[in-house]
Amino acid sequence: MSQKTHRGTRVVHAGLPQAKQGRPFNEGPTFASTFHLSGHTDNADFQYGRFSNPTWEALESGLSELEGGETVVFPSGMAAAAAIMSSLVVCGEIIVLPADGYFATRAYAEEFLVPNGVKVNLVSTPELLKYDYSDVRLVLIESPSNPLLDVVDIKALAKRVQSSGGLLAVDNTTLTVMGQRPLELGADLSMSADTKALNGHSDIVYGHVSAKDPVLLERVRLWRKLAGNIPGPMESWLVHRGLATLDVRLERMVSNAQQIAEFLHNHPSVKWVRYPGLPTDPSYDVAKTQMDHFGFIVSFDLGSPAQADQFLQSCALIFEATSFGGVHTMAERRARWGTDDVPEGLVRLSVGCERIEDLLAAIDKSLHP
Repeated sequence: MSQKTHRGTRVVHAGLPQAKQGRPFNEGPTFASTFHLSGHTDNADFQYGRFSNPTWEALESGLSELEGGETVVFPSGMAAAAAIMSSLVVCGEIIVLPADGYFATRAYAEEFLVPNGVKVNLVSTPELLKYDYSDVRLVLIESPSNPLLDVVDIKALAKRVQSSGGLLAVDNTTLTVMGQRPLELGADLSMSADTKALNGHSDIVYGHVSAKDPVLLERVRLWRKLAGNIPGPMESWLVHRGLATLDVRLERMVSNAQQIAEFLHNHPSVKWVRYPGLPTDPSYDVAKTQMDHFGFIVSFDLGSPAQADQFLQSCALIFEATSFGGVHTMAERRARWGTDDVPEGLVRLSVGCERIEDLLAAIDKSLHP
């Protein structure tokens, strides 16, 4: 489909086969570990289930159209992150990770990279543009970060990292490819936990990595093949189905989040609110230059664990859960895990597709027990 076509239209058609008489719009999942393979193998579209699968490739094609680079899919967002770190960094090299990002990324590096001779440095998102990247092989960031939603100028950071000979990878989970395109901003790699908003229905775990440089991405693809870290065809098909409604879902979710953030910003029970779409937010000026929307996550501090827990347990329309990006509004007190350096009363709210008047009424009632 033409690049001039609106992205909201392109996402509906992304990765679909050419129309053929009597065929479905999109083929069903291909459940196969083995394929007919006689004689020379180089003329076979598919050889073995660990190497490739028609259902993966359809989704990869669609994501590639949207990302602006080639794509490799994975069975989870952490598998995607692990693939980047494990395939592109070796003993003696340095990797920079976000001190304020997803804790499992740091945990993976500390458990499996550090013992193998990789040096891991942690830098918070607000400090990324001040850091010296001399001798750094890979920088993996989140922007906006999770859960405090700090934003870094990706274009400026890419120039800074690459001028020192390093690679920049961006975890784009909190916005998805419909909200921000890291490859267009100069990043070497873009990744996402598609478990979250891209699939959007809280029913599968998935991830992907995209890059413009085919040589770079081939390392990531080879790691998937040799490590056997492959997604299932059913999960791949479900993500492809969810992708078609991504733009429609985000339109409601982002609109809801903006109104909820403004409501919370003016509420006396709330100490502070983080949302890149608030003009008073530290991330606002950079966010409006590189993001197509401000996201569906709102983080706010209610002052104490008791206040946060009371809010979560009393709000009828909010599911208490440790994820985000689904059609249902969900939230949690992030400090309960002990893995994030956040206030004890911080609530990360993932705004869903419910009607805004119902969400505001439920939130207001829970803030006035």
